[in-house]
Amino acid sequence: MKLAGRIVVVTGASRGIGSAIAKRFEAEGARVAKCSLNGAADIERCDVKNADDVARFADGVLATFGVPDVLINNAGIVVRSRLEEMSEFDFDAVLGSNLKGTFLVTRAFLKPMRARGGGRIVNVASISGRLGTAGLTAYCAAKHGVVGLTRALAEEVRADGILVNAICPGSVDTDMLRQGMPGAEPKMSADDIARVALYLATDAPTAMTGSCVDVFG
Repeated sequence: MKLAGRIVVVTGASRGIGSAIAKRFEAEGARVAKCSLNGAADIERCDVKNADDVARFADGVLATFGVPDVLINNAGIVVRSRLEEMSEFDFDAVLGSNLKGTFLVTRAFLKPMRARGGGRIVNVASISGRLGTAGLTAYCAAKHGVVGLTRALAEEVRADGILVNAICPGSVDTDMLRQGMPGAEPKMSADDIARVALYLATDAPTAMTGSCVDVFG
């Protein structure tokens, strides 16, 4: 098993891509610490855009599991709206969950990962981090931000042996797709993206950092 004994953190793990990643990584032997906005039986509740929530979650992971070998920043929401009709609350929520959440969770685990001398961080961005989509201005802005954060952080931690990469999926069969792009036909399953995440967490060469892997045609 590729992740036997490894410690993995997955945010947004209760559904969709996050759930698929958690399941595939567990099948590969990982000890997975999971969180989501509302929590679940084996998933901690954590609002990733809230610094206090993230600190509490990270402290619990470090005390119970130890320093993660792999961090998967997957949590995020989408709001579909014309820009002039979007509320400030919704804009802040989308930027907060997708971009600020990636910052807060990464910051919470980065110092111990640096001290340990290695690790892999995988940020789940989107095709919307590459392209523009009408009705998804906040989501596109957030995911473009995740791509930029990934590339900059990769350079910051290159000397520490930490690889930082992103995945930019296209249409995936999830509730988020149905909410953000009603009527869109999914081209992939959530597990297809989980398989890419597994590659980045295990088999990707150490020279591969700061990459944003497009998973769409």
